Amino acid sequence: MTITTSNVVPCPEVESLDAILPEEPLLMMGAGPVPIPAAVAKANAIVINHLGNTMAKVVGQVKTMARYVFQTNSKWVLGVAGPGSAAMEMAISNLAWRGTRVLSIKNGFFSARMAEMGRRVGADVTLLEVEDRAVATLEQVEEAIRRTRPEIVTIVQGETSNTVWNYHLQDIAALAKKAGALVVVDAVCTLSTMPLDMDAWGIDAVITGGQKGLSSIPGVSLIAFSDAAWERVKGRKDASPHWCLDAALAENFWHNAGYHYTAPVSGVLALHEALRLVCAETLEKRFARHLRCSLALQAGISAMGLQLYAPAECRLNSVVGIEVPVKSSLTPADICGHISRYHQVEISGSFGLPIVRIGQMGEQARAHNLFRTLHAFGRTMSELDVRVDLPAGVAALERALAAGRE
Repeated sequence: MTITTSNVVPCPEVESLDAILPEEPLLMMGAGPVPIPAAVAKANAIVINHLGNTMAKVVGQVKTMARYVFQTNSKWVLGVAGPGSAAMEMAISNLAWRGTRVLSIKNGFFSARMAEMGRRVGADVTLLEVEDRAVATLEQVEEAIRRTRPEIVTIVQGETSNTVWNYHLQDIAALAKKAGALVVVDAVCTLSTMPLDMDAWGIDAVITGGQKGLSSIPGVSLIAFSDAAWERVKGRKDASPHWCLDAALAENFWHNAGYHYTAPVSGVLALHEALRLVCAETLEKRFARHLRCSLALQAGISAMGLQLYAPAECRLNSVVGIEVPVKSSLTPADICGHISRYHQVEISGSFGLPIVRIGQMGEQARAHNLFRTLHAFGRTMSELDVRVDLPAGVAALERALAAGRE
């Protein structure tokens, strides 16, 4: 039988990925995603049934390992089919609804995103706005809590947009808990790169993405709820507005081996291997590696004659921000494009700020990656007519790494 149709869309001619991608793979040294280990890449190539005994065992081990990484004994660990922002939205949309009083500590792009998510579900959101390159003081937080009487307080541990570390997190959580509020923390770039003790610090929901500190693939994330937070999730009168992000429905897959939707099985397997590698290294050794590598990179950048963006006391180690020299006519896009095109290293700009960012998360925080990136960055700046002392930068990097090994 011959089938004829009118107005047929012609079959397109497209290039293969081999023709599109660069011949030499780019070294991913921006604010994420990051390079992934071979075991994670291998797992991501496997497809299994999203239900059944094998998947149930994988999910069980993912939850067990995640509890170690979150430092929580809470049962309520869930995976999320989506980026870290999807995990963030699961936390906000399940814990807040119309009229919920939310205090959002805003000192950058991603902390503002949590506030926006709260507004979109009808919550009564108050912003505690912090100056750029600064953190909220405990006095500011205490006054805002007293004034707004929040049911939920949101904060980002590491604000990747301006590379600020909210180092008062533990004390802020204590102030919120004392006032009876639940504490929601974005740890997308910090989980497994620096200490975060969910139970000991009294945090009620922690969200993270797979593609940063954990060195897994983008698109599969993790969230952990405290018992108090889970009680609020299960006790809400109206269903969550997001079906896929309904934590009560997600429980069926993540805790009852039942159906919610077809899980991203390859991504869950990749996440399993990423978590296994974290556990094999141990958190203590992983924290030390990240700190040593980030401080060495910062020393190298400074020795070249460039300025780091965030002040030392609140500088995020996971993502290092570097100021674009004021006297140059360069934009962050100029620098990022040049280093990618000519040196096969990817770094990041940042939402309109006059900075570029170099990541130090997971597999990025390795000595060989630091030397390649610093050399490529120094050469890029020179080639763009910015005077830098690249030999001094490499020497400072080497000294700092050697000192850190002692």
